[in-house]
Parts: sequence; C-alpha cells; structure tokens
Amino acid sequence: MTQLLEILVRAMLVENLALVFLLGMCTYIAVSRRVETAIGLGIAVVVVQVITVPVNNLLYQYLLAPGALAWAGLPALDLSFLALVTFIGVIAALVQILELVLERYVPALQARLGIYLPLLTVNCAILGASLLMLQRQYDFAESLVWGLGSGMGWALAIVLFAALRERLHYSDIPDGLQGLGLAFIVTGFLALGLSGFTGVVL
Repeated sequence: MTQLLEILVRAMLVENLALVFLLGMCTYIAVSRRVETAIGLGIAVVVVQVITVPVNNLLYQYLLAPGALAWAGLPALDLSFLALVTFIGVIAALVQILELVLERYVPALQARLGIYLPLLTVNCAILGASLLMLQRQYDFAESLVWGLGSGMGWALAIVLFAALRERLHYSDIPDGLQGLGLAFIVTGFLALGLSGFTGVVL
C-alpha cells in the first residue's frame, strides 16, 4: 500500500509530466487562458490516463510481451515491437469515445476545448505515461495508480498555470514579455516550486 501511495505522490509532484518532463506543452500552453477550461481539460486527461495506462499494461503483459502468447501455443513469439502502435491505438479510441460523451452531455466544454480535445490522441503526456509505465515494468495496480497520479499531476499543473495567467492578465507586463514569453517564465517558476518535492520519502 505504501508503495502505491509513493507512486501516486511521485507521479503528481516529483515526476509531474508537465512541469518535470515537459510533456504535453502544446495543450498546456494553448488551453490555459481560463481556469474553467483548464479544469475541464484536466479532468479529461485524468480520465484518459486512468483508463489507457492500465489497459495498455494488460495488453502488453498478455499479448505483446516476450512469451505472453504461451497460452496460445506461441511461447517464442515476441510482439513487444508493436507496443508503441498499440498504445497509440488505445489512446485514440478512448479519446474519440470521450469526445462523443462530452459532445452529448457537456457540449459547452466540448466547444471550448475545440481542436485540443482530439489532439489528446497525440498528446505526448498521455503516451509518455504509458511508455514510462512500460519502462518501469509496473504491474496492473501500479500502472493504475501511475495513470491516476500522472493525470492528476498534469491537471494540477494546467489549473495552477491557468489561475496564474488569469491574474497576470491584469498586471502591468512589459511589452517584450507579454504572451508566450511570460507563459514560459511562469511555467519555469512552477517547475522550480515542484522541484522542492524531490527526495521526499513516504
């Protein structure tokens, strides 16, 4: 149990996909002008991560890993080279389902997210979580917690960033720093703040 809690905290704070690995920056910068929209996208990322990371874990363990098809009489078959393509396919299918659900039940949020919701399919933060899960050889429970933590960490980062950007909108900012310049400076300060959690042991 302690190990799972440690994975959750590490995924959210110590190894935050947005602020430590700098994954998903295109969506992070583009959809962070308003807190409301950032919260919606953050929830969408959490949902996608919680489902895709464990599903990709199961697919790899029982279909793609070396010797995984021993139950089918093919113990020597190694399909691990298909992991990347399989992970992308699972993510694309889930994002499509999520978009249909939002369009049906929360059309206002779906309209605000616009093109950035389908772009979750190729969001490197979502694919990166599955690839890190594979690299670290997490089991199913660990991958579920890693997916939850990495999604929550990315959502926390974008909501904090959006809140700061809303406040900075009313600030007197020099012309040369307005826009992306200040956005990257704020992101750097947020990343620096999270670096304080490095080395935390539960």
